[in-house]
Amino acid sequence: MRLLFIRHGDPDYENDTVTEKGKREVELLAKRAESLELGNCFVSPLGRARDTASPSLKRTGKTAETLDWLEEFPAKIDLNKVPHFIKAYPDTKTKDGRYLPRIIWDVVPSYWTEHSEYSDAEKWRTSEISRNSDLVEIYDRVTEAFDRLLEEHGYVREGAHYRVERESEETLTFFCHFGVSCVLLSHLWSVSPFVLWHSLALAPSSVTEVVTEEREKGIAYFRGLKIGDISHLYAGHEPVSFAARFAEIYGNKDQRH
Repeated sequence: MRLLFIRHGDPDYENDTVTEKGKREVELLAKRAESLELGNCFVSPLGRARDTASPSLKRTGKTAETLDWLEEFPAKIDLNKVPHFIKAYPDTKTKDGRYLPRIIWDVVPSYWTEHSEYSDAEKWRTSEISRNSDLVEIYDRVTEAFDRLLEEHGYVREGAHYRVERESEETLTFFCHFGVSCVLLSHLWSVSPFVLWHSLALAPSSVTEVVTEEREKGIAYFRGLKIGDISHLYAGHEPVSFAARFAEIYGNKDQRH
């Protein structure tokens, strides 16, 4: 079994599509699509993922099933209920005197790295952020749907590995988003999603590839072969988008903080 996670191209979040740069990225991705051997394709319902998938699907003559749970991971925290968390989510915008919701993983490293539970494979579930948000509920809903799909293709979750009911060398390709890709990878590898949200930066239009290893008959584990591959951009002399990253040095005010 082979899984591909393809992030959308350079995003135009306001209009839920890709920018002009993003269009160049996804066309370069499409030129590579046949060699990727996409297999069975699935796509997020959001426009930027669909607009990324479209050129590759057209070029390969494939269609993609829309899966609602592939949308960008929607868990948020309401700082109005836990205002002391402003130290973990600085620069939160307000409207009419109230804090606006924050994306759950958009927490600064000075907070999460100093609380060991966020790096623990189980304790993150009972962390203060988890207790004061819908994180665990949505994480479980997404990963349970993911496991149902894998089971349909012969791989059944048992503990932290997968039991092989039916051997398969097929490919499942997911055109989706950074946050939800990290959630699915964290589930496959049984690690805290906070570790991947903050340790990886999957560039727009990048390809992440994991495959099963069956060292023991009937027991499979997923192993990464490519993480955030952007060789199609290099081949097309297209610069890598900065989206998904924060400033490399704080003094660079032209980069995202």
